[in-house]
Amino acid sequence: MTGEMVISVAERAIMIILLVSGPLLLIALVSGLAVSIFQATTSIQEQTLAFVPKIVAVLVGLVFFGPWMLSQVISYARDIFENLTRYIG
Repeated sequence: MTGEMVISVAERAIMIILLVSGPLLLIALVSGLAVSIFQATTSIQEQTLAFVPKIVAVLVGLVFFGPWMLSQVISYARDIFENLTRYIG
């Protein structure tokens, strides 16, 4: 395995991580922003109000994006194992 191959595998791993975590992070960002705006307009400063909607939103996002995220990770792992058997065998 060459250094070029290792860098290519690491680069693809970083891209998969960003691609898979992106939708959930975006959902958490949007729901947190909405809750913050709601808290600012109503002057409600409850600490748990900031976390519970974000957790629920991320869990709902995980239900919707979970199969796609899992398929991306499985595809990457399959490529890794195929390349590994190519260089070992």
